[in-house]
Amino acid sequence: MKRAVVIVTLLLALIGVGTIGFHLTGDRPWLESVYLAVITLTTVGSRDGGQTPAAMVFVMLYLVSGLSIFTYSAFQLGQFVINTEFRRMLERRRMERDIRKLEDHYIVCGMGRMGVTICEFLSQRRKPFVVIDTDAEHVEQVCRDRGWYAVEGDATDDSVLQAAGIERAQGLATVLATDADNVYVVLTARMLSTDLQIVARASDDKAVQKLERAGATRVISPFSSGAVKMARFMLSPSIEDFLEITDSGGSELELADIQIEAGSPYVGRQLMDTDLRDKGVMIIGIRRASGERLLPPSGSAVIHAGDSLFAFGSSDAVNSMIAARSSNG
Repeated sequence: MKRAVVIVTLLLALIGVGTIGFHLTGDRPWLESVYLAVITLTTVGSRDGGQTPAAMVFVMLYLVSGLSIFTYSAFQLGQFVINTEFRRMLERRRMERDIRKLEDHYIVCGMGRMGVTICEFLSQRRKPFVVIDTDAEHVEQVCRDRGWYAVEGDATDDSVLQAAGIERAQGLATVLATDADNVYVVLTARMLSTDLQIVARASDDKAVQKLERAGATRVISPFSSGAVKMARFMLSPSIEDFLEITDSGGSELELADIQIEAGSPYVGRQLMDTDLRDKGVMIIGIRRASGERLLPPSGSAVIHAGDSLFAFGSSDAVNSMIAARSSNG
């Protein structure tokens, strides 16, 4: 940017020198002097510039020096533009390559206020995700400085979702501007991935039903959820404060759904025999693969492969448990 400013300043200064020179050597009006300075600088040339010997000498000197500076400036500006585009192309290719390597990541469709908030939440918890939005300038502005992966395009397009790695993704959130777009994204995503967890935003009850029928795993209505949260504040004002308490390490408390896979070290063990409590994780519920729910589970409850554990504890402890769920250790 500084280079461009310097070049433009040089060119304007050169035109200014030429204008003054033509005005003084030929006693010409200022507008005509500017005209002669520009056409001479651009090598178009004009016999009108040198009516007297002094004017001819000035034109020759001005043309030689001006041509050198003008050529250099044009070259630098062209190099700047090419380098910028080339750098963007390399960054885009590197991002596409990194996205192709992602597995069990998340996809966020839409970079409005809700989309940015979702991305910030995932980023704070170091969860891999890819943003999809049609506004290239907005994506560039929001994602580039934060190091977020992004795909420019229409989230309702199969190829765009595939570019975001939907076949390998763990979950998708669609928070586009209209319910119709969100319904179409849900339909498209569900066709591409039958096991994908899809969370969609809806503006009213009718849209909720359509999104659920389209294949959304969960549908969130900001107005309804906001109203429920306000009601909870009125009835239990301390609950939200409790959930925002941080432990001595500064990590927020978190409630998460932990999927227990076949290779997990917790399979076949009773809750009382695990090290979860020592790690700062409390299991407040178990959902069996059959749909049976244990709320709250007893200490003698045995953990089976395919169970979902509702874990409550510090973010670090919960995240470490998630990371170890498929471990063989």
